Amino acid sequence: MSFQENETIYLLDQSGKRHWLRLAHGMLKIPSMGILDGSRLMDLDDGSRIDLAGRAYTIFRPGTAELMESLDRGAQIITSKDAATIIMNCDIRCGKTVLEVGAGSGGLTTALLSAVAPSGHVHTVEMREDNVQRALKNIKRTGLDRCWSHTIGDAKEVSPDITADVLTMDMPDPWLAMDNLLPRLRAGGRICVYVPNTNQAESAVIALRERGAAEVHALENIQRGLEVHPGGVRPSFDTLGHTGYLIFARKRSQD
Repeated sequence: MSFQENETIYLLDQSGKRHWLRLAHGMLKIPSMGILDGSRLMDLDDGSRIDLAGRAYTIFRPGTAELMESLDRGAQIITSKDAATIIMNCDIRCGKTVLEVGAGSGGLTTALLSAVAPSGHVHTVEMREDNVQRALKNIKRTGLDRCWSHTIGDAKEVSPDITADVLTMDMPDPWLAMDNLLPRLRAGGRICVYVPNTNQAESAVIALRERGAAEVHALENIQRGLEVHPGGVRPSFDTLGHTGYLIFARKRSQD
């Protein structure tokens, strides 16, 4: 399918660098590249090649991983390796309703929206207005902001009027918000807690068990790339190691 006006795309140069732009007719200013006539790109499609100012580029429509990597960041985002694990373990898919605690820069929100769209919904509880505005700016790039809503306030106190299939919590003390938010999760619904430290992971696991949650388990993801060269392949010296601990559980019926 050809690119559409207002669509976010990127140009990949021969060094592997991505140059992002929102497509429009007329002249577009692209950081580190200069001025480009957007009309030249309108009839092209995903994976097309184009020469600009004597340099070769390939044009791509971004996926969720590329969008997450290119966010305007404030708070540290949940990485794609952890977001993918959250989506799989929480069975997040089209049509689901997710109650998210902690917008940050909108990294996990972007992944959640991509999974539930077009008929699902993500509602985020966030303490800070500046985080909400940054997340909204990033979410609008995906075109999925119609599937998102938010409440500004303390997750230990505010209680959005929704019934969620999934509750995700990215906050320093999630155990203190469970009594407030678990009633908003349907019976059989799934819970994910994301915390950076082992003492927080322990407290979250204990809190979930005390509240009768089922299938409580914790894990962390470590990811290592490979350096592939003619005549030799070896593990990369750079490892995407500890980013956070993930705790998963399911809500039992209270009957």
